Amino acid sequence: MNMKTILFSLAVLFLSACGGSSSNDQSSEQLQGEIKIDGSSTVYPITEAVAEEYRNVEPKVKINVALSGTGGGFKKFGRAEIDINDASRAIKDKEIEAATSNGVHYVELTVGYDGMAVVVNPQNDWCNDMTVEELKLLWSPEAQGKIMKWNQVRASWPNEEIHLFGPGVESGTYDYFTEAIVGTSHSSRGDFTASEDDNVLVQGVASDKNALGFFGLAYYEENADKLKVIGIDDANDENGAGPIKPSLEAVKNKSYAPLGRPLFIYVNSEAGKRPEVQSFVHFYLDNMNALTEEVGFIPLSAEETANAKTVWNNFLASLTPTE
Repeated sequence: MNMKTILFSLAVLFLSACGGSSSNDQSSEQLQGEIKIDGSSTVYPITEAVAEEYRNVEPKVKINVALSGTGGGFKKFGRAEIDINDASRAIKDKEIEAATSNGVHYVELTVGYDGMAVVVNPQNDWCNDMTVEELKLLWSPEAQGKIMKWNQVRASWPNEEIHLFGPGVESGTYDYFTEAIVGTSHSSRGDFTASEDDNVLVQGVASDKNALGFFGLAYYEENADKLKVIGIDDANDENGAGPIKPSLEAVKNKSYAPLGRPLFIYVNSEAGKRPEVQSFVHFYLDNMNALTEEVGFIPLSAEETANAKTVWNNFLASLTPTE
């Protein structure tokens, strides 16, 4: 190949690169719109972190991220009031029916994993672990007004009132905990201090020696200096590992059972036809693992990430473009 040919080839490559860059920049400048997101307080930090990074890339796209709990978000999602719902549990049959009746179709994407932390006050020097059966005894509907003291859960514990704190009933964390521990989703005693705001729960347990509560692992890690996390002993563990305290590694390797869980986003199919939503979700899937870990959750494996992207791309391929 002579020098002229080489120079010509380089010039073509240069012009192609410049032309491609100009086209992408123009496309980026034109991308705008509004994306409405609501749902889980647990998934909120991940989605908000992604949204913050995305705003740097596409500043003309307005993204509103709210947190009314997984259940509250699904109510809005099923009425097509929001584009994306953050969820710390899978959608329920009744929520599917509500969405279907309103002509709302969607795709479910797994975006990470989380563990639930069961915590007590740091001054509590008697409770270092609990079995799943003890948690069930304490939180089941039948316990209301009956299991009121620590020594009713374990005889060696003090004859002191136990004060319970947990997420509100619209929370996916509440649903997941009740299903994993009590055996039935959305079923528990009602005489506990409930809040959709995890910070309220943190402060409640941190200020009461006889308190016990549960919420997402990330919130415990943010407040580890104020709380004491306890180990959970799962009698169904074939390895007989005994009490396991929650950690990113324990959730990731599934040894922290049964309180490890997947986290999701749900995308409305009509919203998925819009270029700004497609761009945002692509960005979410490309960046979620680094940001998920940054805010204290467990990222997907390479295989799980590839699967989530395949699910999303197949979903897009199934959509009829908006006229």
